[in-house]
Amino acid sequence: MISEEADGPGHAAPLGATHDGDGVNFAVFSDHADRIAVCLFSPDGQTEIRRVVLTERDGGIWHGRIAGLRPGQLYGLRAWGPYAPMQGHRFNPNKLLIDPYARRITGHPVWDDALMGYSVGSRHGDLSFDPRDSAPFMPRCVVEAGPAIAMPGPRLATPAEATVIYEAHVKGLTQLRRGATPAGTFLGLASDPVLDHLNGLGVTAIELLPVQAFVNDRFLVERGLTNYWGYQTLGFFAPDPRYLSEGQIAEFRHMVDRLHAAGIEVILDVVYNHTGEGGETGPTLCFRGLDNRSYYRLTDDGRGYVDDTGTGNTLDLRHPMVMRLVLDSLRYWAGVMGVDGFRFDLAATLGRTDSGFDRDAPLFQAIRQDPLLAPLKLIAEPWDTGPGGYQLGGFPPPFMEWNDRFRDGVRRFWRGDAGQVPGLASRITGSALQFDHSGRLATSSVNFVTAHDGFTLIDTVSYAAKRNTANGEGNRDGHCANHSDNLGVDGPTDNAAIRAARDRRRRNMLATVLLSQGTPMLLAGDEVGHSQRGNNNAYCQDNAISWIDWAAGDAGFLDFTRSMIAFRRAHPILRQRLFLHARERRLDRIEDLFWRRADGDPMAQADWDDADLRLLCAEMRTASGTPAYAAREEALFLVFNAGDGVAVRLPPAPESRIWLRALDTAAPSFAPVPTDGTMWDCPADSVTVFVLDARS
Repeated sequence: MISEEADGPGHAAPLGATHDGDGVNFAVFSDHADRIAVCLFSPDGQTEIRRVVLTERDGGIWHGRIAGLRPGQLYGLRAWGPYAPMQGHRFNPNKLLIDPYARRITGHPVWDDALMGYSVGSRHGDLSFDPRDSAPFMPRCVVEAGPAIAMPGPRLATPAEATVIYEAHVKGLTQLRRGATPAGTFLGLASDPVLDHLNGLGVTAIELLPVQAFVNDRFLVERGLTNYWGYQTLGFFAPDPRYLSEGQIAEFRHMVDRLHAAGIEVILDVVYNHTGEGGETGPTLCFRGLDNRSYYRLTDDGRGYVDDTGTGNTLDLRHPMVMRLVLDSLRYWAGVMGVDGFRFDLAATLGRTDSGFDRDAPLFQAIRQDPLLAPLKLIAEPWDTGPGGYQLGGFPPPFMEWNDRFRDGVRRFWRGDAGQVPGLASRITGSALQFDHSGRLATSSVNFVTAHDGFTLIDTVSYAAKRNTANGEGNRDGHCANHSDNLGVDGPTDNAAIRAARDRRRRNMLATVLLSQGTPMLLAGDEVGHSQRGNNNAYCQDNAISWIDWAAGDAGFLDFTRSMIAFRRAHPILRQRLFLHARERRLDRIEDLFWRRADGDPMAQADWDDADLRLLCAEMRTASGTPAYAAREEALFLVFNAGDGVAVRLPPAPESRIWLRALDTAAPSFAPVPTDGTMWDCPADSVTVFVLDARS
């Protein structure tokens, strides 16, 4: 293929391919390349018809303009430079590369050894050089028209204290949903049946597992499996093509607009800690071939990759152009595609500097000062697999954080483990030990008992241990510490008593999430009893294991879930912005939290130290300083009982007030019932909530 020069110098900004009306400007970053070329393909993508060299260089940005190109043009990149893995360079111009800023990608790589920059099987390993052209096995980038789609109006901006998050997978949510067409796509998610379900449930935000274009790992494809979850990003600006029914990125924006019209915010799970290229024996698809030394954190010898993510590589966010890539991507999805927030996968990696994790790392500071990004919902998964990677509570405001201690503590309490009352007390009050600092709000803790990674809710009460054999890894993958309990029989059962006990425990755990201070998150499908058959790591199960079976849904638990979300919405004391305090800490805070024993006396240290205690009683009031809208409610009395039935003395009520029993998971009932006297016979294994109301 004969190379030609670009028609004009073009511009160094914006990065990527930008249509300007009668041509396209290309701008590509590479500090260490000797030459960058744009490869143009025929409309069917089969033939490389032109190869255009970008002759202009502004710092590390190569750029040029090609006249006459129009939206829809298929292209890829090639980069020339040293192939010297021991110095961190892995340039190989025989490998067609994805543009990191491509807005659309036609498909996914087709696995072949030609995708590797080195010769597979060579005795020199990744130090060898592979001369084969990878273009026949690579997807194409697509030039898109226009840089932006205007926001239709003000954002929903649902306050954090009013937010209920619903974590879902685009395909898993829609594949088996009647009327959600086309199934498995953004348009299917935007369909009336899905929107009606979300509205009926009462959730305010949907958090989507990764939708940016990602790689199907070779080892999965060879097993007949697929990367279902999507945590192997290749294109940080492109929607994954498997979710586009007609191949148009406007389908994603249509989904966002439909969800917004239904009052539901959209949060994207984003993976900026690593890419889908793996370690030194991985493929050359994009970043490795463009500038390996700049994009990745390398070991001291230059050949290996720092792996704080468990995936083989780690993006080097210390490099300003890599950080710019992340920020540009975030701004694109927020400002152009209209999303309302981001959940950052393995976010501890994003805060790593030369000295380890830093809550004031450059990326965090850049996001916090950005007028577009700072007001969004920003959620950190506060850990990675590297040294000192567990950072729960360590992120700066306005970040919220996934709270795995909430998950584990709630599961263990309801399983009946010893000594869990103090932990539950901390969790239902917003995990203040972790989050009540630096001016952070009680909404900082994202409370959940289930997420995509782990058991579903029904499986948590149905399996004693994981069953991941379908993943083809000998059941070695996935967590072992599930804190689950099958209540007598592993898996499905026709035993009525066991099924009733499981139903009650599910209600108890869901109620605990929605009665706790913080920001609740539910896993899609839990509301209808979706089971993954004991698989707690269904990352590669693009099948009925992961797809929600709506036809076999649990109507009773669905009704309970709807009622529980409505109950939280109706009682502002449960969703306060400020932390509750059992004792006065500052002059501007009064006592608004009271821990009580079953006999009504305050909890003493000996009670907290009692490992056999299975009962927690909490009287909550409106925190001092909370906005007046929450002050209409005086108090709630919550009883969490993982033990036997017990008589509980209610707190004293003012003369003009009476305690109404407003929730009882043993019934289950949300009908207000006036109490008869000051004692309540609390059922075993139950959650009960009393509301202080005017005496009739």
